[in-house]
Amino acid sequence: MKALVTGGAGFIGSHLVDELVRKKYQVIVLDNLSTGSLKNLRLVKNKIKFIKCDLSKKKNLAILLREIDYVFHLAGLSEVNASIKNPVKYYKANVIGTLNVLNSVRHIKLKKFIYSASASCYGNPKEIPTSEKAKIQTLSPYASTKRISEKIILQHAKTQGFPAISLRFFNVYGPRSKASGPYSAVISIFAKQKLANKPLTVVGNGLQSRSFIYVSDVVEVMIKAAKSKIFNEIFNVGSQKSLKIEEIAKMFKGKKIYIPKRTGDPKHSSANINKIAKLLNWKPKISIKEGINILLKTANKQ
Repeated sequence: MKALVTGGAGFIGSHLVDELVRKKYQVIVLDNLSTGSLKNLRLVKNKIKFIKCDLSKKKNLAILLREIDYVFHLAGLSEVNASIKNPVKYYKANVIGTLNVLNSVRHIKLKKFIYSASASCYGNPKEIPTSEKAKIQTLSPYASTKRISEKIILQHAKTQGFPAISLRFFNVYGPRSKASGPYSAVISIFAKQKLANKPLTVVGNGLQSRSFIYVSDVVEVMIKAAKSKIFNEIFNVGSQKSLKIEEIAKMFKGKKIYIPKRTGDPKHSSANINKIAKLLNWKPKISIKEGINILLKTANKQ
């Protein structure tokens, strides 16, 4: 089996590449390394084909992507505030990049196209936990570009006759998640601050809730979705229970300081995963406490 992973040098993408290699897939990774790093692929660098390219500029990669069975499309930019400052850059990376990927695989008989969508499309939902049927209300250019790309992929899947699944990720955390900037994943930021004996920076009042999901659970469901007979569906991917940021901070047992809340951040983000549990028979395995412990142990070794 041959798999293409766009954004394969990034946080989630590199974990997916590791698992696909472990499962004996032939893997092609496309990444422009703007946010990803070759260090993330160091364990499998001799077992994959890596192509450095900017998908928003490379209109046709068909020659390089012959006989692909599965496409896992994770490439793109993902910081909310950065998208507000530079919406054109986000549109090019996330929407034009997606169109160019679709154009490059249009003549290939794919077994499945898996898209890493975002729960940010729900904005501040009235329905908590939020199901896939909830109203779409994007609060940032980032959220808009992810939603536009999702719609384009599912439309192409129907008109061009290839099977696709869009997975709306909630808050994914784990090793390799960046903690270098103010808009990174909160758990990675807390872990870095804890290990450096610095106070935890809690955004706003800390009462906002999130549906945290460990990266290995995300990788598992991506491969499961690819191998399934289900197609042209949208699924939420998150934990069964959302937690307040204050609760996460307590798990790290450190001093806290509060910083101003950010524009475009929803107050609550909670996943209803009944649909994916029923149709794909999937539920997350890693608890939040277990995930944090793994993250801290991994960070200590680096």
